[in-house]
Amino acid sequence: MVFSQKASLNQINQNGKNTMTDHLGIVFTEVGDDYLSATMPVDERTKQPMGLLHGGANVVLAETLGSVAASLTIDLQKQICVGLEINANHLKGVRSGLVTGITKPIHIGKSTQIWEIKITNEQGQLCCISRITMAILDKK
Repeated sequence: MVFSQKASLNQINQNGKNTMTDHLGIVFTEVGDDYLSATMPVDERTKQPMGLLHGGANVVLAETLGSVAASLTIDLQKQICVGLEINANHLKGVRSGLVTGITKPIHIGKSTQIWEIKITNEQGQLCCISRITMAILDKK
């Protein structure tokens, strides 16, 4: 178990209310021992003008997953986590339905964390792969 706190899906989803996560329809769906998953609709909020899922929406889903997962590994009374770097490779276009992102840790250190995020379409095909580096900072 990589998460030091076991947050409920309801709690995680409530934390995203009135944020970009809520606006884009991102819903957390599962908390595992070493992963976190969420879905995002491919609709007018997340498409680009050519009718495909916007690459930036993929990055929002990836950063949301990595940030929330990282926050579940730290003591939020003493520390915060912030994104330091993110990259994404867009592998397959998506025109409709839901995409699902799953994040797993690559490295959980004292001052940095690295999370990999795989985003798949409804057929289970890999559409985007991303990696985020999180900085872990002590609260002042």
